[in-house]
Amino acid sequence: MQEKQSNNTAYTAIGIVSFITISFLVWLIYFKTPHQATGDWVEQLPAINALLNSISFVLLCSGYVFIKKGLRSLHIKSMIAATISSFLFVASYITYHHFHGDTKFLAEGPIKYIYFTILITHIVLSIPLVPLVLTTLYHAYAENFSSHKKLAKITFPIWVYISVTGVLIYLILNNFNV
Repeated sequence: MQEKQSNNTAYTAIGIVSFITISFLVWLIYFKTPHQATGDWVEQLPAINALLNSISFVLLCSGYVFIKKGLRSLHIKSMIAATISSFLFVASYITYHHFHGDTKFLAEGPIKYIYFTILITHIVLSIPLVPLVLTTLYHAYAENFSSHKKLAKITFPIWVYISVTGVLIYLILNNFNV
């Protein structure tokens, strides 16, 4: 009974945090007027974001390999580091969009359709990723490894996809955008 109550409390907190985070990001990207920053540092943030996504990808894959090899301690360290890298990405992403706003993609031709396919799937899958990551981490922390493993099978491929497509979006924007 107490475990169910504890899970319900955690799920409620995760739901609230996820809703606030996702709502804030939608407002920030699509409704807020950018606050123009001084200096070139803001223009460096997309490259930092791509680097953080790359680091998350490597750490996620390392964590996967470690758990498959039974190296639980290394798995835990990798997944905590991937979470920190992703959190730093979100902080940098928010900072960039606060100062810069949305980036328009102006290229024409097939790359336009490739870009928007990647972007749309990236955005759609990033929405459930927030509660999935938090819930998966909660079950690991609570040592409910059965639930952790079931959720990780869903969370891991989405998290990897978001990390990889985040880098692809950066590369396409910086190499094909007119």
